[in-house]
Amino acid sequence: MKRILIATGIFPPDIGGPASYARILAKNLSDKFQLKIITYSSVRKFAGDKELPVSVIRVWKKWPWFIRNAIFASKIFFLAKKFDIIFSLSTLNGSIPSLVGARIFKKKFYVRIVGDYAWQVAMEKNKTALLIDDFQKAKKTGWIGFLFWLQKFLCRKADKVIVPSEYIKNLVLGWAVKPEKIKVIYNSVDFKPAEISKEDARKKIGIHGNIIISAGRLAPWKGFRMLIKIMPQLSEINQFFRLVIVGDGPDKKNLELIIKNMGLDKKVYLVGKKSQEELAIYFAASDIFVLNSGYEGFSHQLLDAMVAGVPVIASAILGNREMIEQGENGFLVKYNDEFNLIEAIKTLHKDPELKEQFEIKGKETVEKFSPNRMLNQVEKILNE
Repeated sequence: MKRILIATGIFPPDIGGPASYARILAKNLSDKFQLKIITYSSVRKFAGDKELPVSVIRVWKKWPWFIRNAIFASKIFFLAKKFDIIFSLSTLNGSIPSLVGARIFKKKFYVRIVGDYAWQVAMEKNKTALLIDDFQKAKKTGWIGFLFWLQKFLCRKADKVIVPSEYIKNLVLGWAVKPEKIKVIYNSVDFKPAEISKEDARKKIGIHGNIIISAGRLAPWKGFRMLIKIMPQLSEINQFFRLVIVGDGPDKKNLELIIKNMGLDKKVYLVGKKSQEELAIYFAASDIFVLNSGYEGFSHQLLDAMVAGVPVIASAILGNREMIEQGENGFLVKYNDEFNLIEAIKTLHKDPELKEQFEIKGKETVEKFSPNRMLNQVEKILNE
C-alpha cells in the first residue's frame, strides 16, 4: 500500500476549497493508501479528527510566523522518509518544505495549484490593479516578483502538478512547466443541502425578503464592492431585495465602510465565515446566487449553490465557463459590469420559469463533478 503525506495550509474546522479537498481525500482514500495529513490550523486540537480514518498533525497558526513555519518544515522532514509521495495542497508555505523533504529522501513530490499566489498577494497588498491574465505578462519586481518566480520553480520541479480546470492548466503552462506533468482533475462537490423550507431558513438566519447571496473570501477581486454598489438600483426593481455576503478576508473593513456610507445597513449583510451546515441554511433562504469574481480557478461556491437548488449568475471568466452554459444552467456576465449584473438579476427575478430551469439544469451539472469521479482520477495519478 502506497504511503501518501498530504501537506495542506488549511483543514477542517477551517473552511475553504483546499480544506474541503483534503477532507474528501482523507475520508475516501484511506482504504487505498496509507495517508497522513499535516496542516496549519486555527485550533490546536479538533474533536472531528477522531472521526477520520487518518491521523492529522496540526501546526498552530497563532505561533509567530518563523516558529510555525519552522515547526511545519521540521515535521515534513521527519516524516518524508516514511512516505512514497508528498502531496502539497499549498502553493508555497507547504510546498517548499515538501519539495525539499521529497528531494532529500528521493520521494515523489506532487503539488496542487488552484491559482497564482503571487497575484493574490499583490492584489491584497494593493501592489497591482491588473486581473490575473494581464498580471502574467506584466513586469514583476521585489517580493511579488520573488513569489512569482518561486511558484514557477516549485511547479517545474514537481513530479506532477494537479489543477482543477483547463484554465489553470493554461496558466501553469505559461510558467514553462512541461505539459506532461500537468493533470486536470475537476473539483468535486460533497455539499449537503438543508432540508428546510425557504421561510423557515429565513427565520433561522434572521433575514427576510428576496435574498441575493454571494460567498467567498473577502478580497478585492471577488467583486463584492460592485454588488453592494448596485443595491440601490436593485431596490428600485424590488424593494425586498437583500444582499447577503458569506465569508471573511482582508477587504472586510472596506466593505463595511461602503455599506455604512451608502446607508445600506438594512439591505446588505456581511455575515462572516460559516460552516458547511450553516451555509446550507443560507442557501435554503436565498433566491439567487451571484459570483461576481475577477478570478476563479474552479469555484466550489458555484457547485454548492447548484446542489442547493439556487439559480446562479457568475462572471464570464474561464474557470466559470467550464461549469456554466449561458442561458441553460445559469447566466454569465462581464466581471464588475454594473448594467449586466442588474439586468441578469432582474431577468431571473421576473422569470420564475427560467429560475426553475436553472435550478434543474444546475443539479444536472453537479452530477458531472461527483466525488467518485474525482477520487478515481486522484487514485490513478497517485498509483502511477
